[in-house]
Amino acid sequence: MTTPPGQPAGRRASARARHARGLVLLAVAAAVVAADQGTKSWAEQALASGPRHVVGPVNLVLTFNRGAAFSLGSGVTPLIEALAVVLVALVLWQSGRLARGGAGWAYVTGFGLLSGGALSNLADRLFRHHHGAVVDFIQLVSWWPVFNVADACLTLGAVVVAVNAVFFYRPSRAESRTEDAGGASEGGQGADLADLHERGQGS
Repeated sequence: MTTPPGQPAGRRASARARHARGLVLLAVAAAVVAADQGTKSWAEQALASGPRHVVGPVNLVLTFNRGAAFSLGSGVTPLIEALAVVLVALVLWQSGRLARGGAGWAYVTGFGLLSGGALSNLADRLFRHHHGAVVDFIQLVSWWPVFNVADACLTLGAVVVAVNAVFFYRPSRAESRTEDAGGASEGGQGADLADLHERGQGS
């Protein structure tokens, strides 16, 4: 296939890669929201009569959390709701930047998990009519707070993003080009100054 005039092959490939990253991020976020909302609806029906033991220390216990993830800050629901809206906005903004930029697939997947988890818990507060509470039902051990699928995805997404930022971060091509251009510019300026100095000595 012939590349249309004015559209270099590299630019078209970059556009396709951005499109693919955006689709993956949206797909991961949508999967998290669907899984979280589906399991919460099931829990509200199946666990209304009481907890269920699964295996070992794992139980399913229906609770309504007005705080943040893992029942933190349960006494300040209005503040938590406002912070949740701000968090969702920031995560979505950063996710959009990553999808348009040159982020790796692990970053995209991590922010997809963060976006889906934040959106789903915010949807609980706004649409489930539990006075701003989030539905929690997973209890791994008695001393750990009850949580939900969205909380698990938020935690996993944060770990993925943090590990990649610390151990696997590489500058994007745009950043590399900027650094190379800056180095070339400094080198050119140095050569010009040296040439002028030699000319001054010769005269």
